[in-house]
Amino acid sequence: MPKRIMEGVVVSTKQDKTVVVRVSRTFLHPLLKKIVRRTKKYHAHDEGNVAQMGKTVSIVECAPRSKLKRWELMTSTTSTEADT
Repeated sequence: MPKRIMEGVVVSTKQDKTVVVRVSRTFLHPLLKKIVRRTKKYHAHDEGNVAQMGKTVSIVECAPRSKLKRWELMTSTTSTEADT
């Protein structure tokens, strides 16, 4: 089974070797037929502490590393500071 890959924005880097990434998804509401946005936060392993707040990163599914960490940092793509 292939590993899932998600893209999101780093919202916290306070923990050592861990980042918190906010991932947004959109879907069509079944009753209201409107597009709805939902967000979820994932804890990801960051071995080199390279991620920075506000950066868009890709995370990939991995074996459990702790109680909350099931993802690891794959790449850091762009900055979203100009967008906000």
